[in-house]
Amino acid sequence: MRSRPATLLALLSLLLTAGCMPVQEPSSLPGPRTTPKATGSADLGPEGTDTPEEFARDMQAAQSVAEHYWSQRLGADFQPVSEIIPYERDGEVDCAGQPLPRNNAVYCSVGDFIAYDVNWAFAAFQQLGDAFVYYLLGHEYAHAVQARLGIRKEFTIEQELQADCMAGAYIGDQVRAKNLTMDDTDTQELADGLDAVGDDPDQPWFAPGSHGSPQQRFQSFANGYEESLEPCGL
Repeated sequence: MRSRPATLLALLSLLLTAGCMPVQEPSSLPGPRTTPKATGSADLGPEGTDTPEEFARDMQAAQSVAEHYWSQRLGADFQPVSEIIPYERDGEVDCAGQPLPRNNAVYCSVGDFIAYDVNWAFAAFQQLGDAFVYYLLGHEYAHAVQARLGIRKEFTIEQELQADCMAGAYIGDQVRAKNLTMDDTDTQELADGLDAVGDDPDQPWFAPGSHGSPQQRFQSFANGYEESLEPCGL
């Protein structure tokens, strides 16, 4: 994420149409329908997002930006999540006794931590770029904020789409504040990432664990990006 921001809502719309709680249980970002594979150096984009060191720096930067953003919005009583934990194997980390699977990222309110499969996230970083890292961390941090505010929706999909909106607001507001910048390629990265994590077409919207279709998720994110927290229903 580097230069002058584009109008994300319009650009994401073009890209998508052209290609066509208290939170007690883990609130998960499902693995892509096809888990991203690490790309070779010949396939790298202009930013060269290919090294573990760059990935670690971007994850740390995304965490710092999220903590700064929510401390401003929630005031002096805001407490950052206790820990952000990378893991590599099924069951290496658990939330309230429930083992966390690979190809996932979650916020666990029991313990107040975010955990993510580092291999899956790094592969997504290589394939999609650094903008997806900010979205991934922002989405899970939004779940932490929902828990702090006592927000519990009737359906999982409502909780998840609100978190997408909040992630959009955190990125969009920080771009407007010039704490983050957006390359033209970041728009494509976000569109690709939101498409990858959308529910399959046959997933019922009311089912536990539903997160929303690619169109719903990208629209919720774009609403937050363009209009800040107002459309997020906080």
